[in-house]
Amino acid sequence: MSEGLRTGQVAEAAGVNIQTLRYYERRGLLPEPDRSPGGHRLYDDQAVTVLRVIKAAQRLGFTLEEVAELLETGRHRHGRPVAGLQERARAKLAEVDAKIADLTTIREALLTAVDAGCDDLTLCAGSPCCPIPFTDLAEERRHAGPCC
Repeated sequence: MSEGLRTGQVAEAAGVNIQTLRYYERRGLLPEPDRSPGGHRLYDDQAVTVLRVIKAAQRLGFTLEEVAELLETGRHRHGRPVAGLQERARAKLAEVDAKIADLTTIREALLTAVDAGCDDLTLCAGSPCCPIPFTDLAEERRHAGPCC
């Protein structure tokens, strides 16, 4: 390709806005593009692919810092397979599993609170039969009233 893609074309093709493209460029996620004689940024087709990879990795839960590290590792592999993506994907999977476990616990507590008819957080928290997990932290009440 002799001319290159302008900023708006790259952003549209990758499904991002121009500010995002420029931000990724400032962060070093995208290499600085060539410039036209008039000073316009001119990107190659690879820029669209890199932007799509960045967005896909973010949807998988990778932070921009992690994406930058993965891209940097990939740039220095010189045609050799890169150890690291598998390791990082496994680590991210473990994080996701931990979040799912936490969310499952939260969901169960909320379901129990809904089923118990809790309507007033302060009253419920002070009740010995409150299903919300923070009851252990609540000050003990000397009287046992009706739940919630």
